[in-house]
Amino acid sequence: MLNFVYDNSTKMVFGKNTEQEVGKLTKEAGTKVLLHYGSGSIKKYGLYDKIIKSLREENVDFVELGGVVPNPRLSLVNKGIELCRKENVDFILAVGGGSAIDSAKAIALGVNYDGDVWDFYSKGAQPQEVLPVGVVLTIPAAGSESSVSSVITNENGNFKRGFRSEVIRPKFAILNPEITYTLPNYQTSCGAVDMIGHVIERYFTNTTNVEITDRLSESVMTTVINNAPLALNDNTDYNSRAELMWAGALAHNGICGTGRVEDWASHAMEHELSGIYDIAHGAGLAIVYPAWMKYVYKHDLSRFALFANKVFGIEVNGDNLEETALKGIEKLEEFYRSINMPTRFSDANMTDEHIEEMATKASNNGEKIIGQFVKLNKEDIINIYKLAL
Repeated sequence: MLNFVYDNSTKMVFGKNTEQEVGKLTKEAGTKVLLHYGSGSIKKYGLYDKIIKSLREENVDFVELGGVVPNPRLSLVNKGIELCRKENVDFILAVGGGSAIDSAKAIALGVNYDGDVWDFYSKGAQPQEVLPVGVVLTIPAAGSESSVSSVITNENGNFKRGFRSEVIRPKFAILNPEITYTLPNYQTSCGAVDMIGHVIERYFTNTTNVEITDRLSESVMTTVINNAPLALNDNTDYNSRAELMWAGALAHNGICGTGRVEDWASHAMEHELSGIYDIAHGAGLAIVYPAWMKYVYKHDLSRFALFANKVFGIEVNGDNLEETALKGIEKLEEFYRSINMPTRFSDANMTDEHIEEMATKASNNGEKIIGQFVKLNKEDIINIYKLAL
């Protein structure tokens, strides 16, 4: 186990009717608020009215910016930055899923920055002063409600890039599983894949003697696998929705990565998929992970056999670890298909025409190696994309 510092400062407020506390929590953090959300579902199902009511009861002044879409766009981020500067906003409240939260984080980065906010995502710029962010979560998936990450798509070139820093971790996150009752099954399924993916990126590591983190990771993955079908079968099953919502937070708040080197190659490859094809992130991950696993599993058969055993209950064949490893990969792919996720390019009506372009972008014109479990160059990335056809 490696040395680590774990410090998650996000206040998590979990349970029924907790969105009613948003006014009080926001008032403690800011005086003029940007309310940032998506395309209108929060208005359709009444959450918007509850948020506004709570803010007004606490005399919190606010302005609004809707219009966030999946794979959130840099152009809207820039609009948010301009609005915050004009209105002297000092706090951003994101109401939505990972896209709204990531967009809010990007706006928070850019308000007090003299340059282009894309510098943080493309040039390694580091923030000096950011606005605080709060969250009312509507889609359990990305884990952005308590993570240090933000991912934004630049329409100029279709580049999807991420930025990580402790300073953009939200101050609070309100998690009411009841809010997720109205989610389409597709979004619930994409969220389940995303949660498992955040753990896979941490679970497949070359770091040894990390048993406690392994057991935590396996528990999060099995919880998602057990509860996603229940939530899909009954959208108003509070218990399964609650399990998924908390699992999403635990999958990406850093706890499952403590004491180990993380990988993140599959996320890098998926970012190019959704950057080019605008596919939902979870759906893209369901395509990439089985292909990545089939390409790298021989690097550590025992780790893949452990995954098969602990996550899917497959008995380990000590005389043939490869057989056990492959069964685990097969089971993961079967789970994705069981919740109606694509596992091949063809399932999502994608072809091989952009493979070279995506591999070039992921590898920074062939100059960058991605991943830590197995280090991948441009040729490796092309081969993995081809395995996913």
